Amino acid sequence: MAEKNTYFYALGRRKAATARVRLQSGKGSIIVNGKPATEYFADSKYLMGKLNQPFTVLELENKYDITVVVTGGGHDGQIEAIRLGISKALVELNGDLKSTLKRADLLSRDPREKERKKFGLKGARKQRQFTKR
Repeated sequence: MAEKNTYFYALGRRKAATARVRLQSGKGSIIVNGKPATEYFADSKYLMGKLNQPFTVLELENKYDITVVVTGGGHDGQIEAIRLGISKALVELNGDLKSTLKRADLLSRDPREKERKKFGLKGARKQRQFTKR
């Protein structure tokens, strides 16, 4: 296991969000951009469940302190970026956890991004309405 002052770092990305995650042994506090995660993501309990998913899969709750710096995107994209970062940091900590996290689909980056608007169209794919006459 990790010593008190050592930490494990990982980067998680999703859509336009980027999360830099530091994981170290502690009491289970999650700090996002200087605020507790419950305060930063106060609007939804569902998002907090997503955030703790790597720990619930591994049954490791309240063993690690997490510090996150997250930029870009909305709350859902940020949560998924943090979740990926936490999963990667746990694999850095202990390589044996990789297969369990991979089976729970927590180690793969979701590659879907917003498609850019094309010239001559109303949006990425939407075209002007065709009129025959």
